[in-house]
Amino acid sequence: MNKKNKLFFLSTLLVGALVTGCGAGNSSSTGGGSSTPAPSANSGSESAATTVIKIATQSPLSGPQSLEGEGIKLGAQMAVADRAEDFKKLGFEIQLFPQDDQADPKIGVSNAEMLISDQDVMAVIGHYNTGVAIPSSVKYEEGQLAMISPANTGVELTEAGKKTVNRLVARNDQIAPAAAKYAKEKMGVTSVYLAHDKTAYGQGLTDEVRKAFQDLGVTELGYEGITAGEKDYSAIVNQLVAKKPDLVFFGGMYAEMGIIAKQARDKGFAGKFMGGEGLESADIYKIAGPAAEGIVYATVVSDIRSQEQGQKWIEKFKESFKKDPGAFSPFAYDATLVALNGLEKAIQENGGKKPTREQVMNAIRATNEFSGLFTKVTFDEKGDNKHSQVYIYQYGKDKAEFMGDAGN
Repeated sequence: MNKKNKLFFLSTLLVGALVTGCGAGNSSSTGGGSSTPAPSANSGSESAATTVIKIATQSPLSGPQSLEGEGIKLGAQMAVADRAEDFKKLGFEIQLFPQDDQADPKIGVSNAEMLISDQDVMAVIGHYNTGVAIPSSVKYEEGQLAMISPANTGVELTEAGKKTVNRLVARNDQIAPAAAKYAKEKMGVTSVYLAHDKTAYGQGLTDEVRKAFQDLGVTELGYEGITAGEKDYSAIVNQLVAKKPDLVFFGGMYAEMGIIAKQARDKGFAGKFMGGEGLESADIYKIAGPAAEGIVYATVVSDIRSQEQGQKWIEKFKESFKKDPGAFSPFAYDATLVALNGLEKAIQENGGKKPTREQVMNAIRATNEFSGLFTKVTFDEKGDNKHSQVYIYQYGKDKAEFMGDAGN
Protein backbone atom coordinates (compact mmCIF):
# COMPACT_ATOMS: atom_id res chain seq x y z
CA MET A 1 0.00 0.00 0.00
CA ASN A 2 2.94 5.60 -0.37
CA LYS A 3 4.71 8.37 0.43
CA LYS A 4 6.92 11.27 0.93
CA ASN A 5 8.83 11.38 4.15
CA LYS A 6 6.11 13.67 5.19
CA LEU A 7 3.88 10.68 4.96
CA PHE A 8 3.52 8.06 7.43
CA PHE A 9 4.14 5.96 10.11
CA LEU A 10 6.42 4.74 12.48
CA SER A 11 6.02 1.14 12.81
CA THR A 12 7.24 1.73 16.23
CA LEU A 13 3.99 3.12 17.17
CA LEU A 14 2.30 2.00 14.15
CA VAL A 15 3.05 -1.45 15.04
CA GLY A 16 1.10 -0.46 18.04
CA ALA A 17 -1.84 -0.98 16.19
CA LEU A 18 -0.71 -1.45 9.60
CA VAL A 19 -2.53 -3.73 5.25
CA THR A 20 -2.71 -4.57 1.76
CA GLY A 21 -6.99 -10.59 5.48
CA CYS A 22 -9.85 -12.24 6.90
CA GLY A 23 -11.42 -12.02 10.34
CA ALA A 24 -14.56 -12.94 12.16
CA GLY A 25 -16.71 -10.81 14.39
CA ASN A 26 -19.76 -10.66 16.60
CA SER A 27 -21.56 -7.48 15.60
CA SER A 28 -24.50 -7.14 13.25
CA SER A 29 -24.13 -6.80 9.50
CA THR A 30 -24.89 -3.10 9.69
CA GLY A 31 -21.93 -2.60 11.95
CA GLY A 32 -23.75 -0.73 14.61
CA GLY A 33 -25.76 1.56 12.40
CA SER A 34 -25.92 4.63 14.60
CA SER A 35 -24.13 7.81 13.69
CA THR A 36 -21.03 8.47 15.78
CA PRO A 37 -19.74 12.04 15.74
CA ALA A 38 -16.09 12.93 16.06
CA PRO A 39 -14.76 14.00 19.46
CA SER A 40 -15.20 17.73 18.97
CA ALA A 41 -18.04 17.65 16.49
CA ASN A 42 -21.52 18.64 17.56
CA SER A 43 -23.71 15.58 17.21
CA GLY A 44 -27.32 14.83 17.75
CA SER A 45 -30.47 15.48 15.80
CA GLU A 46 -30.46 17.75 12.79
CA SER A 47 -31.41 21.30 13.70
CA ALA A 48 -33.30 23.79 11.60
CA ALA A 49 -30.10 25.72 10.96
CA THR A 50 -27.95 22.80 9.83
CA THR A 51 -28.09 19.93 7.38
CA VAL A 52 -26.50 16.61 8.37
CA ILE A 53 -23.91 15.04 6.08
CA LYS A 54 -22.34 11.72 7.05
CA ILE A 55 -18.88 10.40 6.30
CA ALA A 56 -18.91 6.62 6.75
CA THR A 57 -16.07 4.28 7.56
CA GLN A 58 -15.89 0.57 6.78
CA SER A 59 -13.32 -1.53 8.63
CA PRO A 60 -13.26 -4.48 11.07
CA LEU A 61 -14.35 -3.16 14.47
CA SER A 62 -14.72 -6.65 15.94
CA GLY A 63 -12.79 -9.87 15.45
CA PRO A 64 -9.05 -10.52 15.19
CA GLN A 65 -8.33 -7.53 12.91
CA SER A 66 -10.27 -5.00 14.96
CA LEU A 67 -7.09 -3.32 16.27
CA GLU A 68 -6.30 -1.97 12.81
CA GLY A 69 -9.95 -1.46 11.89
CA GLU A 70 -10.52 0.68 14.96
CA GLY A 71 -7.43 2.66 14.06
CA ILE A 72 -8.95 3.52 10.68
CA LYS A 73 -12.19 4.63 12.31
CA LEU A 74 -10.45 6.83 14.85
CA GLY A 75 -8.19 8.43 12.24
CA ALA A 76 -11.29 9.40 10.26
CA GLN A 77 -13.03 10.57 13.41
CA MET A 78 -10.16 12.89 14.22
CA ALA A 79 -10.30 14.49 10.75
CA VAL A 80 -14.05 15.02 10.99
CA ALA A 81 -13.55 16.72 14.35
CA ASP A 82 -10.83 18.96 12.96
CA ARG A 83 -13.04 20.24 10.16
CA ALA A 84 -16.44 20.23 11.87
CA GLU A 85 -16.49 23.98 12.56
CA ASP A 86 -15.64 24.83 8.95
CA PHE A 87 -18.71 22.98 7.73
CA LYS A 88 -20.86 24.33 10.54
CA LYS A 89 -20.23 27.82 9.17
CA LEU A 90 -21.52 26.60 5.81
CA GLY A 91 -24.70 25.28 7.45
CA PHE A 92 -23.75 21.59 7.61
CA GLU A 93 -23.21 19.20 10.48
CA ILE A 94 -20.61 16.59 9.57
CA GLN A 95 -21.04 13.28 11.36
CA LEU A 96 -18.92 10.15 11.33
CA PHE A 97 -20.90 7.00 10.54
CA PRO A 98 -18.66 3.99 11.34
CA GLN A 99 -19.54 0.49 10.15
CA ASP A 100 -18.07 -2.85 11.19
CA ASP A 101 -17.33 -4.97 8.12
CA GLN A 102 -15.70 -7.64 10.32
CA ALA A 103 -13.16 -8.26 7.52
CA ASP A 104 -15.95 -10.24 5.85
CA PRO A 105 -16.87 -9.55 2.18
CA LYS A 106 -20.53 -10.41 2.69
CA ILE A 107 -20.88 -8.03 5.62
CA GLY A 108 -18.98 -5.33 3.77
CA VAL A 109 -21.41 -5.59 0.85
CA SER A 110 -24.42 -5.58 3.19
CA ASN A 111 -23.09 -2.48 4.91
CA ALA A 112 -22.46 -0.84 1.53
CA GLU A 113 -26.07 -1.42 0.51
CA MET A 114 -27.23 0.16 3.75
CA LEU A 115 -24.95 3.18 3.25
CA ILE A 116 -26.24 3.70 -0.26
CA SER A 117 -29.81 3.76 1.04
CA ASP A 118 -28.94 6.58 3.47
CA GLN A 119 -28.92 9.74 1.37
CA ASP A 120 -27.00 11.67 4.04
CA VAL A 121 -23.90 9.51 3.45
CA MET A 122 -21.62 11.28 0.98
CA ALA A 123 -18.36 9.32 1.18
CA VAL A 124 -16.84 6.14 2.61
CA ILE A 125 -13.39 5.81 4.16
CA GLY A 126 -12.34 2.16 3.89
CA HIS A 127 -11.69 -0.70 3.76
CA TYR A 128 -8.87 -2.43 5.62
CA ASN A 129 -9.08 -5.66 3.58
CA THR A 130 -8.82 -5.67 -0.20
CA GLY A 131 -11.02 -8.77 -0.32
CA VAL A 132 -13.80 -6.77 1.32
CA ALA A 133 -13.18 -3.57 -0.62
CA ILE A 134 -13.49 -5.10 -4.09
CA PRO A 135 -17.04 -6.54 -3.81
CA SER A 136 -18.21 -3.55 -1.73
CA SER A 137 -16.92 -1.17 -4.39
CA VAL A 138 -19.41 -2.65 -6.87
CA LYS A 139 -22.22 -1.35 -4.65
CA TYR A 140 -20.58 2.04 -4.17
CA GLU A 141 -20.37 2.43 -7.94
CA GLU A 142 -24.05 1.61 -8.33
CA GLY A 143 -24.92 4.28 -5.77
CA GLN A 144 -22.31 6.84 -6.97
CA LEU A 145 -20.94 6.85 -3.41
CA ALA A 146 -17.26 7.84 -3.36
CA MET A 147 -14.85 5.56 -1.53
CA ILE A 148 -11.31 6.47 -0.47
CA SER A 149 -9.18 3.61 0.80
CA PRO A 150 -6.45 4.29 3.36
CA ALA A 151 -5.10 0.73 3.26
CA ASN A 152 -6.00 -1.49 0.27
CA THR A 153 -3.14 -2.45 -2.02
CA GLY A 154 -4.76 -5.04 -4.30
CA VAL A 155 -4.16 -4.09 -7.93
CA GLU A 156 -7.65 -5.16 -9.01
CA LEU A 157 -9.37 -2.56 -6.83
CA THR A 158 -8.66 0.33 -9.18
CA GLU A 159 -8.35 -1.62 -12.42
CA ALA A 160 -12.11 -1.94 -12.96
CA GLY A 161 -12.53 1.68 -14.02
CA LYS A 162 -14.93 2.66 -11.25
CA LYS A 163 -15.42 6.42 -10.85
CA THR A 164 -16.17 6.05 -7.15
CA VAL A 165 -13.06 4.11 -6.11
CA ASN A 166 -9.92 5.92 -4.94
CA ARG A 167 -6.98 5.07 -2.69
CA LEU A 168 -4.09 6.86 -1.04
CA VAL A 169 -1.66 3.96 -0.82
CA ALA A 170 0.65 2.13 -3.22
CA ARG A 171 -0.53 -0.95 -5.13
CA ASN A 172 0.87 -4.47 -4.89
CA ASP A 173 2.57 -4.04 -8.27
CA GLN A 174 4.51 -1.14 -6.73
CA ILE A 175 5.20 -2.83 -3.40
CA ALA A 176 6.34 -6.19 -4.82
CA PRO A 177 9.27 -5.01 -6.99
CA ALA A 178 10.52 -2.80 -4.16
CA ALA A 179 10.33 -5.64 -1.64
CA ALA A 180 12.04 -8.15 -3.96
CA LYS A 181 14.82 -5.72 -4.80
CA TYR A 182 15.42 -4.98 -1.12
CA ALA A 183 15.48 -8.70 -0.31
CA LYS A 184 18.11 -9.45 -2.95
CA GLU A 185 20.30 -6.37 -2.61
CA LYS A 186 20.08 -5.63 1.11
CA MET A 187 19.31 -9.04 2.61
CA GLY A 188 21.45 -11.15 0.29
CA VAL A 189 18.58 -13.46 -0.71
CA THR A 190 19.28 -15.96 -3.49
CA SER A 191 16.41 -18.42 -2.84
CA VAL A 192 12.82 -17.86 -1.72
CA TYR A 193 9.80 -19.87 -0.59
CA LEU A 194 6.51 -18.09 -1.39
CA ALA A 195 3.36 -18.48 0.71
CA HIS A 196 0.04 -16.65 0.89
CA ASP A 197 -3.28 -16.74 2.73
CA LYS A 198 -5.48 -17.21 -0.38
CA THR A 199 -7.07 -13.77 0.03
CA ALA A 200 -7.29 -11.09 -2.65
CA TYR A 201 -4.65 -9.12 -0.80
CA GLY A 202 -2.30 -11.91 0.23
CA GLN A 203 -2.26 -13.97 -2.94
CA GLY A 204 -2.28 -10.84 -5.09
CA LEU A 205 0.83 -9.52 -3.36
CA THR A 206 2.61 -12.87 -3.43
CA ASP A 207 1.95 -13.33 -7.14
CA GLU A 208 3.41 -9.90 -7.85
CA VAL A 209 6.45 -10.65 -5.68
CA ARG A 210 6.87 -13.98 -7.43
CA LYS A 211 7.22 -12.20 -10.77
CA ALA A 212 9.64 -9.68 -9.29
CA PHE A 213 11.89 -12.40 -7.83
CA GLN A 214 11.88 -14.24 -11.15
CA ASP A 215 12.99 -11.07 -12.94
CA LEU A 216 15.83 -10.71 -10.42
CA GLY A 217 17.00 -14.31 -10.88
CA VAL A 218 16.14 -15.44 -7.33
CA THR A 219 15.51 -19.21 -7.15
CA GLU A 220 11.99 -20.24 -6.14
CA LEU A 221 11.87 -23.27 -3.83
CA GLY A 222 8.13 -23.41 -3.25
CA TYR A 223 4.74 -21.71 -3.63
CA GLU A 224 1.88 -22.57 -1.27
CA GLY A 225 -1.40 -21.21 0.00
CA ILE A 226 -2.54 -21.60 3.60
CA THR A 227 -5.93 -21.22 5.26
CA ALA A 228 -6.09 -18.11 7.42
CA GLY A 229 -7.32 -18.54 10.97
CA GLU A 230 -5.74 -21.91 11.70
CA LYS A 231 -3.45 -22.51 14.67
CA ASP A 232 -1.09 -25.11 13.22
CA TYR A 233 0.90 -24.60 10.04
CA SER A 234 3.29 -27.52 10.52
CA ALA A 235 2.65 -28.77 6.96
CA ILE A 236 4.24 -25.70 5.41
CA VAL A 237 6.76 -25.31 8.25
CA ASN A 238 8.10 -28.81 7.56
CA GLN A 239 8.71 -27.81 3.95
CA LEU A 240 10.65 -24.73 5.06
CA VAL A 241 12.85 -26.82 7.35
CA ALA A 242 13.52 -29.34 4.57
CA LYS A 243 14.12 -26.91 1.69
CA LYS A 244 16.05 -24.27 3.68
CA PRO A 245 15.25 -21.16 1.59
CA ASP A 246 17.14 -17.95 2.35
CA LEU A 247 13.78 -16.19 2.65
CA VAL A 248 10.14 -16.99 3.24
CA PHE A 249 7.91 -14.35 1.68
CA PHE A 250 4.39 -14.44 3.09
CA GLY A 251 1.48 -12.56 1.56
CA GLY A 252 -1.07 -12.25 4.34
CA MET A 253 -1.67 -10.91 7.81
CA TYR A 254 0.45 -10.69 10.94
CA ALA A 255 -1.53 -13.33 12.87
CA GLU A 256 -0.67 -16.16 10.46
CA MET A 257 2.89 -14.90 9.93
CA GLY A 258 3.40 -14.89 13.69
CA ILE A 259 2.35 -18.52 14.00
CA ILE A 260 4.43 -19.67 11.02
CA ALA A 261 7.53 -17.83 12.25
CA LYS A 262 7.21 -19.24 15.78
CA GLN A 263 6.63 -22.81 14.65
CA ALA A 264 9.45 -22.60 12.10
CA ARG A 265 11.94 -21.23 14.63
CA ASP A 266 10.91 -23.92 17.11
CA LYS A 267 11.86 -26.52 14.49
CA GLY A 268 15.22 -24.94 13.80
CA PHE A 269 14.52 -22.94 10.63
CA ALA A 270 17.22 -20.28 10.31
CA GLY A 271 16.06 -18.40 7.20
CA LYS A 272 14.54 -14.95 7.02
CA PHE A 273 10.90 -13.83 6.84
CA MET A 274 9.36 -11.04 4.82
CA GLY A 275 5.92 -9.79 3.81
CA GLY A 276 3.83 -6.74 3.04
CA GLU A 277 1.97 -4.21 5.16
CA GLY A 278 -0.33 -6.94 6.43
CA LEU A 279 2.47 -7.95 8.80
CA GLU A 280 2.44 -4.60 10.53
CA SER A 281 0.96 -4.80 14.00
CA ALA A 282 2.40 -4.78 17.52
CA ASP A 283 0.23 -7.82 18.18
CA ILE A 284 2.70 -9.95 16.21
CA TYR A 285 4.87 -10.04 19.35
CA LYS A 286 1.99 -11.58 21.30
CA ILE A 287 1.74 -14.34 18.69
CA ALA A 288 5.33 -14.99 17.64
CA GLY A 289 7.20 -13.97 20.77
CA PRO A 290 10.99 -13.78 20.14
CA ALA A 291 10.45 -15.22 16.65
CA ALA A 292 9.02 -11.85 15.57
CA GLU A 293 12.48 -10.31 15.75
CA GLY A 294 14.04 -9.95 12.32
CA ILE A 295 10.80 -10.18 10.29
CA VAL A 296 10.93 -7.59 7.49
CA TYR A 297 7.95 -6.00 5.78
CA ALA A 298 7.38 -3.57 2.94
CA THR A 299 4.64 -1.07 3.63
CA VAL A 300 3.05 2.12 2.41
CA VAL A 301 3.48 3.68 5.84
CA SER A 302 6.32 6.13 6.45
CA ASP A 303 7.94 6.96 9.78
CA ILE A 304 5.79 9.89 10.87
CA ARG A 305 7.35 10.05 14.31
CA SER A 306 10.52 11.46 12.77
CA GLN A 307 8.52 14.50 11.67
CA GLU A 308 7.61 17.25 14.13
CA GLN A 309 4.05 17.47 12.82
CA GLY A 310 3.77 13.69 13.05
CA GLN A 311 4.81 13.73 16.71
CA LYS A 312 2.24 16.43 17.46
CA TRP A 313 -0.48 14.49 15.68
CA ILE A 314 0.36 11.32 17.58
CA GLU A 315 0.13 13.15 20.90
CA LYS A 316 -3.18 14.68 19.90
CA PHE A 317 -4.49 11.25 18.90
CA LYS A 318 -3.40 9.71 22.21
CA GLU A 319 -4.94 12.58 24.14
CA SER A 320 -8.24 12.20 22.29
CA PHE A 321 -8.58 8.41 22.40
CA LYS A 322 -6.25 7.27 25.22
CA LYS A 323 -4.45 4.87 22.90
CA ASP A 324 -1.80 4.83 20.20
CA PRO A 325 -2.77 5.28 16.55
CA GLY A 326 -3.16 2.19 14.37
CA ALA A 327 -0.93 1.59 11.39
CA PHE A 328 -3.44 3.17 9.05
CA SER A 329 -4.83 5.84 11.34
CA PRO A 330 -2.73 8.55 9.63
CA PHE A 331 -3.87 7.49 6.16
CA ALA A 332 -7.46 7.35 7.35
CA TYR A 333 -7.01 10.87 8.67
CA ASP A 334 -5.68 12.14 5.34
CA ALA A 335 -8.23 10.13 3.33
CA THR A 336 -11.00 11.82 5.32
CA LEU A 337 -9.46 15.23 4.74
CA VAL A 338 -9.47 14.47 1.00
CA ALA A 339 -13.14 13.45 1.19
CA LEU A 340 -14.07 16.60 3.11
CA ASN A 341 -12.10 18.76 0.68
CA GLY A 342 -14.06 17.24 -2.20
CA LEU A 343 -17.30 17.67 -0.30
CA GLU A 344 -16.55 21.33 0.37
CA LYS A 345 -15.82 21.99 -3.30
CA ALA A 346 -19.03 20.22 -4.31
CA ILE A 347 -21.01 22.39 -1.88
CA GLN A 348 -19.45 25.53 -3.35
CA GLU A 349 -20.14 24.39 -6.91
CA ASN A 350 -23.73 23.69 -5.91
CA GLY A 351 -24.33 27.23 -4.72
CA GLY A 352 -23.86 26.44 -1.03
CA LYS A 353 -26.54 23.75 -1.04
CA LYS A 354 -26.19 20.09 -0.21
CA PRO A 355 -24.57 18.45 -3.25
CA THR A 356 -25.49 15.22 -4.95
CA ARG A 357 -23.34 12.13 -4.50
CA GLU A 358 -22.31 12.41 -8.14
CA GLN A 359 -21.01 15.93 -7.53
CA VAL A 360 -19.03 14.77 -4.50
CA MET A 361 -17.75 11.72 -6.39
CA ASN A 362 -16.47 13.90 -9.25
CA ALA A 363 -14.92 16.47 -6.91
CA ILE A 364 -13.01 13.78 -5.00
CA ARG A 365 -11.69 12.13 -8.17
CA ALA A 366 -10.53 15.57 -9.37
CA THR A 367 -8.28 15.93 -6.30
CA ASN A 368 -5.00 17.42 -7.49
CA GLU A 369 -1.90 18.19 -5.38
CA PHE A 370 -3.89 18.19 -2.15
CA SER A 371 -1.54 18.36 0.82
CA GLY A 372 -2.73 16.15 3.64
CA LEU A 373 -0.89 16.09 6.92
CA PHE A 374 1.12 13.01 5.92
CA THR A 375 0.92 12.69 2.16
CA LYS A 376 0.22 14.65 -0.98
CA VAL A 377 -2.69 13.37 -3.07
CA THR A 378 -3.35 13.50 -6.79
CA PHE A 379 -5.67 10.85 -8.17
CA ASP A 380 -5.08 9.51 -11.66
CA GLU A 381 -7.83 8.34 -14.01
CA LYS A 382 -8.07 5.02 -12.14
CA GLY A 383 -8.25 6.56 -8.67
CA ASP A 384 -4.67 5.72 -7.65
CA ASN A 385 -2.56 8.31 -5.87
CA LYS A 386 0.37 9.50 -7.99
CA HIS A 387 2.38 10.30 -4.86
CA SER A 388 2.29 6.86 -3.20
CA GLN A 389 5.56 5.31 -1.97
CA VAL A 390 6.92 2.12 -0.37
CA TYR A 391 8.92 1.79 2.86
CA ILE A 392 10.79 -1.00 4.65
CA TYR A 393 10.60 -1.93 8.35
CA GLN A 394 12.16 -4.70 10.40
CA TYR A 395 10.95 -5.98 13.76
CA GLY A 396 13.47 -5.57 16.56
CA LYS A 397 13.23 -6.99 20.07
CA ASP A 398 10.14 -5.01 21.03
CA LYS A 399 9.18 -2.75 18.12
CA ALA A 400 9.46 -2.33 14.37
CA GLU A 401 12.38 -0.26 13.17
CA PHE A 402 12.20 2.02 10.13
CA MET A 403 14.78 0.94 7.54
CA GLY A 404 14.02 3.61 4.95
CA ASP A 405 12.55 4.19 1.50
CA ALA A 406 12.43 0.90 -0.42
CA GLY A 407 13.84 2.65 -3.47
CA ASN A 408 17.03 3.74 -1.70
